[in-house]
Amino acid sequence: MKSASAVAGMLFGVTVLGVPSVTSAEQGAGGPPLAQALQLTPFPLERGIAASSREGTPISAKYETDDDDGDEIQLSVYTMKAGAVIVDPATGDVTMGNAAFAEVIVDYKTGAVEKVVPITGGEDLADARTQSKAMALTRRSLETATTEAVKANGGFRAVSATPALADGHPVAKVVLIKGEDWKTVYEKLD
Repeated sequence: MKSASAVAGMLFGVTVLGVPSVTSAEQGAGGPPLAQALQLTPFPLERGIAASSREGTPISAKYETDDDDGDEIQLSVYTMKAGAVIVDPATGDVTMGNAAFAEVIVDYKTGAVEKVVPITGGEDLADARTQSKAMALTRRSLETATTEAVKANGGFRAVSATPALADGHPVAKVVLIKGEDWKTVYEKLD
């Protein structure tokens, strides 16, 4: 759970100023097991994003543990293939027509694509549609934003990268880890 100061910092930086902001030590969804597993995983998230791009445009990426014990790690990149971007001039609403979404599992040791799983329903499809709307407004790739977040935070590595809209502008929420210290940064995508 985020502290009140972390939430206030995030809201001030992204909502009021519209610039990247850092929240204080936000622990990722995998917690300590993911932190420990990542220490043995030299493959950077941003390279996984690049590797998945042959399967479509990367719209989000994350390292996660894929079992109850937390000792199996997985690199998932969600992609979108072709689809017309429709922007309603009156409201500014963005719709993706006929887009196909997939979860691309990347081997975290070699960078090879292991499996491509179509996303056809449920929460994953809803998330993919939301992320694709944000990515439709970008001028920078998710890979570039993630790479810059890592470079600007020496010693940290990316755990996840997810696009969102902040004041109508696309940003990438990049969760970083260094040892057991977590933090979240926001990179502009436009």
